[in-house]
Amino acid sequence: MCGIVGYIGSEQAAPILLDGLTRLEYRGYDSAGVSIHDGHKLNVIKTKGRLRILSDMIDGGNSVHGVSGIGHTRWATHGKPSNENSHPHVSNSGNIAVVHNGIIENYLQLREFLTSRGVKFNSETDTEVVAQLVDYYYDGDLLKAVHRAIDRIEGSYALGIMAAYYPDMIVAACKDSPLIAALSEKGNFIASDVTAVLKHTRDVIYLEDGEYAVLTPESVDVFDSFLEPVEKAVSHIDWDISSAEKGGYEHFMFKEIMEQPEVIRKTMAPRIRNRKVILDDIQLSKEYIKGINKIYIVACGSSYHVGMVAKYNIEKLARKPVEVALASEFRYCTPIVDEKTLVVCISQSGTTADTIAAMREAKRLGGRVLSIVNVVGSTIAKESDDVIYTWAGPEIAVATTKAYSTQLAVTYLLSIYLADCCGTINADEYERLVGELLTIPDKIECILKDKEHIQYLASLYFNNRDIFFIGRNIDYALSLEGSLKLKEISYIHSDAYAAGELKHGTISLVEDGTLVIAAATYQRLLEKTISNIVEVKARAAQVLSVTTESGKGLVAQVSDNMMVIPDIDELFLPSLAVVPMQLFAYYVALLRGCDIDKPRNLAKSVTVE
Repeated sequence: MCGIVGYIGSEQAAPILLDGLTRLEYRGYDSAGVSIHDGHKLNVIKTKGRLRILSDMIDGGNSVHGVSGIGHTRWATHGKPSNENSHPHVSNSGNIAVVHNGIIENYLQLREFLTSRGVKFNSETDTEVVAQLVDYYYDGDLLKAVHRAIDRIEGSYALGIMAAYYPDMIVAACKDSPLIAALSEKGNFIASDVTAVLKHTRDVIYLEDGEYAVLTPESVDVFDSFLEPVEKAVSHIDWDISSAEKGGYEHFMFKEIMEQPEVIRKTMAPRIRNRKVILDDIQLSKEYIKGINKIYIVACGSSYHVGMVAKYNIEKLARKPVEVALASEFRYCTPIVDEKTLVVCISQSGTTADTIAAMREAKRLGGRVLSIVNVVGSTIAKESDDVIYTWAGPEIAVATTKAYSTQLAVTYLLSIYLADCCGTINADEYERLVGELLTIPDKIECILKDKEHIQYLASLYFNNRDIFFIGRNIDYALSLEGSLKLKEISYIHSDAYAAGELKHGTISLVEDGTLVIAAATYQRLLEKTISNIVEVKARAAQVLSVTTESGKGLVAQVSDNMMVIPDIDELFLPSLAVVPMQLFAYYVALLRGCDIDKPRNLAKSVTVE
């Protein structure tokens, strides 16, 4: 997802914008630019490529003078990465500059409308129509011009807009794409993520869909969709800025892998009191839970893989039917949802466009929505009937690790909670499961101490062209995540398969030397998984297995190498087994010289469909 930073105040804007954009690099981008008002006109500097290229062009911001400006890192959607398609976009007159996250769905119609009135376009982007449209409607009042333009726009947007006529004003607006305003003694800010401004202030205002903000050096005024003033609460960010910095680690991804025991404790500890799962976050009555006829879990990417694990656990414990749906497909499969359907939406950012759309469809059909998100005040969190926050803190690396693990932890709590409400587990089983849950962080710490062994294994296999992951039941759900981690940061072709499906076509891809990573942690199906390992060994595959202490004796007999995790209840195996898979992917990517925190073509949160 693209990044936005804006500043207006008493200090030079360009260095502040560059610093803020640097803190948003993790979101993914292919170009960068700034627009600085020098007191007379707008100066726009932008370029394809990394932020350091832009920084070099303007000497770290020192060669561009002005105390107000907007900046942007772009992830290409409309138009290839190029200087012309980079943000900020400027109107023909040079009087309006715009930065934008999101998608303008009716940009072709707007472009045609403006072209028919003599407007010439300089880029292939949807965003440029915003700059041209605001300029078209400007008649002396910038806010009203922005309002009229947005009335014509369909789609999602977070916008930062400047005008040559107003050196002391930035106008911001958002819909279905996050944007904050932030206040400080030396000026005021807008940003698409709070991490961009934490160096300067911790006091932020979360803008709601349809709201506008007008920033001056002295004030931030917020208006609703009718341009009526709105009183907004100022939130104070209390987490340490070091959470969004590397803290001596080479990569954010590695830091976040190592943080998993701590963040899982933070996720679970307040919700387990006196050995009971207490979900104060939600208002689901026991009567409603007993009456649920179906649970949908809707998510994308790694969050979808969390949903796969949750399906096994909820069905086993609470005995409620669960369907896991990709958010991008949910709206188009005519889902059967009614007032007795619980729809669980999982999203790290809370701004995933497909998940937002799926959530709204579920609510339209009468379902109750419970969301599991990390970002407080995000769109999904605000629009859900209930929300459980994962409290993972900022996750900077594009490839998720600690957010995935805290989502898993929340689904474990939810599974036990639902089962207790439904009366499908007895008191002894309840207490045993809660006790097992509490051991997860300590057992992950044990796995992390074995990271040098996993690094060695990565050195054996990092040159492989194709890698397949196999597993059964909960191990299959785990394999999906292990495969995704590997492919997204190492660029090795990797796929995950239910081990029992090998003979239905996939095994034809296994040849001499092919690496197969076998998840063999699920004790009840261990013998069947071993049979599948033998099948690929018979085709001369190399096998790297992930198994448990109690299973390693059998698995060692059919594997070339192993990654071993401590024993734990089968419901919670993915929380342990994913860690060696994360480390393996990290070390493979490191050995291949990949840009681990910012893998090509990927963004941290996907706010376009």
